Amino acid sequence: MYKAPVEEIAFTLKHVAGMGEALSKGLLGDLGEDLVDAILAEAGRFATEEVAPLAEIGDRQGARLADGEVRLPDGWRDLYRNWIAGGWNGLTAPEAFGGQALPHMLNVAALEMWNSGSMAFALAPTLTMGAIEAVSAHGSAALKDKYLEKMVSGEWTGTMNLTEPHAGSDLGVLKARAERRSDGSYRLFGQKIFITWGEHDAAENIIHLVLARLPDAPAGTRGISLFLVPKFLVNDDGSLGARNDLFCHSLEHKLGIHGSPTCTMIYGDGKFGDEKGAVGWLIGEENKGLACMFTMMNNARLAVGMQGVAICEAATQKAVAYARERTQGRAPGWSGAGMSPIVEHPDVARMLLTMKALTQGARAISYACAHAIDMSHRAGEGHRHWQERAALLTPIAKSFSTEAGVDVASLGIQVHGGMGFIEETGAARYLRDARIAPIYEGTNGIQAIDLVTRKLPLSGGDQVKGFIAELREIADSVRCSNLDGFGDTAARLDAGIADLEQATDWLLKTLADEKAAEALSGATPYQRLFGLVLTGCYLAKGGLAESGDGGSDGRIALCRFAAENLLAETAALRDRVVNGAASLAAARILLA
Repeated sequence: MYKAPVEEIAFTLKHVAGMGEALSKGLLGDLGEDLVDAILAEAGRFATEEVAPLAEIGDRQGARLADGEVRLPDGWRDLYRNWIAGGWNGLTAPEAFGGQALPHMLNVAALEMWNSGSMAFALAPTLTMGAIEAVSAHGSAALKDKYLEKMVSGEWTGTMNLTEPHAGSDLGVLKARAERRSDGSYRLFGQKIFITWGEHDAAENIIHLVLARLPDAPAGTRGISLFLVPKFLVNDDGSLGARNDLFCHSLEHKLGIHGSPTCTMIYGDGKFGDEKGAVGWLIGEENKGLACMFTMMNNARLAVGMQGVAICEAATQKAVAYARERTQGRAPGWSGAGMSPIVEHPDVARMLLTMKALTQGARAISYACAHAIDMSHRAGEGHRHWQERAALLTPIAKSFSTEAGVDVASLGIQVHGGMGFIEETGAARYLRDARIAPIYEGTNGIQAIDLVTRKLPLSGGDQVKGFIAELREIADSVRCSNLDGFGDTAARLDAGIADLEQATDWLLKTLADEKAAEALSGATPYQRLFGLVLTGCYLAKGGLAESGDGGSDGRIALCRFAAENLLAETAALRDRVVNGAASLAAARILLA
């Protein structure tokens, strides 16, 4: 059974990701370590004792559609209401609407624990938090006053409606349409697919954020508007009114996250109301909806990265526990009676340590991204620097963490052997759940395009070059520490950072020469290269901090393992970035 790693999370926040320094400088307001620790402890308790025990039921039963109504798995409705009662939905939301306005770092740490307990359950608050951010940033005062308080409390959930059957990631070709009405409202018509928690029985109302096109809108993404469309219309006094003209047509039968209802939504076919058309209200300006939605999507991308971290942690805990109990063969050097626990076998230990290293690396990257977001709002004169740092880290946090989730969950099955392939052990669920995360909220390939074409050129490349210089300082600190436990870590970090720097310089020059196809051929290898180097550096930063606090040097040992076993891949990745374009172009004839 999953147990929230509260101490590990607190250590990473404070000593690796930057929260400790921010607290000491007073950049997080009145927040102190005692409150941080109390919030993390209670979030961990809730995840361990209330969310995790219902995960298997959610996976086995799944969400069910009957007579036009979606029913959640047994116990989930009460679980969600207990979650609301805990006030978790409003950690970072504006105080004016009942939120606590706490740092984003605390929220993503809590999200990790809830997703480890059950990724399918945690998707509901994840989407609601993103919707709150979009309405807060772009909604009119009237919309905020009518909807935000109930969304912040969690009494009403939120969704994001982008995808259509013919338009996956290419939103410029979406067909959902909106028509103006004289009272300032709009009527929406169309179909949306893959809508997470689009219909369910846990909340009184569901607030859909829907992308649609007005009749006179420009073609492509320049002609998309964003609308707030509630399941139930809301009266002026805040009470619920008539059912809006929208409904869940069907539920997707998915590989994983079975407890999360993934809906096909129909807007405006006349099933409800006196007039066809789902009633909605504009968020932001007409034809500027994509910019508004990206506020929600950027929030969601980091949240999806946290799903990868969460799966890593849960799968690793299960695999380690199994490897300590399962006996088979006699490992080299085993002196006990009978067969040895499989954790004693070198190859099993290698897999488990790889899982641990990827988990802690992905966690540190994601928390560092959240720290940059917090500092972009609180650092005053450093606003632009931290805004760019958050932008640079977001695609890496999303992609590296979700790929790690898949890899770690797969290794977890391998550690279990044949029993991992049997559903009753629960190891397979983590892989099934993890597999969606590299796909949604912008596939990892799209994240790579974003990283290379939009984020590397920030400030003329100075942001990424400055970041690489900071990473080199970590390697130098390892070298100057003279701690034997680091082994060859400093040299391996030097090599990995050099690979990153060479690949970065090549990409920036290639983009400047307007050779986009060549640059994009290496975008995905570059994204992984960056994530691996960050993993090594952040593990080293944790090891240095542990040593300074008189710790047991366990972090140093894991850092050395990662440096000497995982970072060798960076050289091959750098070569793929710099030299892979020609062979890719030549081989594409095979795909014609």
